[in-house]
Amino acid sequence: MAYLNKVFLIGNLTRDPELRVTPKGTSICQFGIAVNRQFKDESGATRDETTFVDIEAWGKQGELVSKYLTKGSLAMIEGRLKLDQWEDKTSGQKRSKMKVVLDNVQFLNSRGSGGGGASPAPHAAPDEAAPQGASSAKPHAPAGKEPGDEDVPF
Repeated sequence: MAYLNKVFLIGNLTRDPELRVTPKGTSICQFGIAVNRQFKDESGATRDETTFVDIEAWGKQGELVSKYLTKGSLAMIEGRLKLDQWEDKTSGQKRSKMKVVLDNVQFLNSRGSGGGGASPAPHAAPDEAAPQGASSAKPHAPAGKEPGDEDVPF
């Protein structure tokens, strides 16, 4: 039987990333994102629904998130679900929390746009290149064409 645990989310950071280092020297960055969904209810009115998701990034990815993203930054998160379980020290009750462990991140803000951290432009000079493990949201377009210029049949 095959198994799959893969999550893709696009949203805005709800708080500045918090970077810590384990006693063994491994970086861990924790932050949250808000993912919005718009839909029509039974009466036909447009409604908004926001889901808040906790994210955990380890190692170099965590360091990059901490360096380049801030509260309000738009990012695409690729990762896996993880369920943390523990016993509450004060009440003795079993507790659990679902979170996403980050595998890859794309910074979706462009330079000069609002919302906090930004990723370098896709055609930046070598000293301004995107950090390894992170990429710009804009694809490289052929010379003379901008992304989105092609005719899409739908």
